[in-house]
Amino acid sequence: MAPPGDILSDPDIAQAYEDVRSDKSETTWLVLKYASATSDSLKLAQTGTGDIAEMTETLGDDEAAYAYVRVKLGNDEYSERTKFCFVIWAGPQTKIMRKAKMSFQSGQVKQVIRTYAVEVQTSDKHDLKADVVEMKLRKAMGANYDRQGSAY
Repeated sequence: MAPPGDILSDPDIAQAYEDVRSDKSETTWLVLKYASATSDSLKLAQTGTGDIAEMTETLGDDEAAYAYVRVKLGNDEYSERTKFCFVIWAGPQTKIMRKAKMSFQSGQVKQVIRTYAVEVQTSDKHDLKADVVEMKLRKAMGANYDRQGSAY
């Protein structure tokens, strides 16, 4: 396996990762895409300040991509926690060889995008809906201290 620097040589990737992690930055998500259809190198395709729905709009049905999203969760009006989600996206029309390469390249990406509560590997945008991802994050947090009932 090539070192992560080989496929992640874009210097903007590390800075975007730090921006998403930082409470001082308004950046809440990043998307990494392959530089071309035949390249194994990833580039920072886009960042944003919106929610996971905004990030999901940037994922094409014929693309392979990796995304990192900051999500704020609150149990009530007094508490709020920040959690992170790592997304491995292979759109439904992504070429089979790209999907095969992603199986080991995702490990290289995880050497750069290291800290997250849940990983979502999908080809269905339904899996990236805010309520679906928030439920996965809540389950990953462990104990449920919500004052109201919960579906999990």
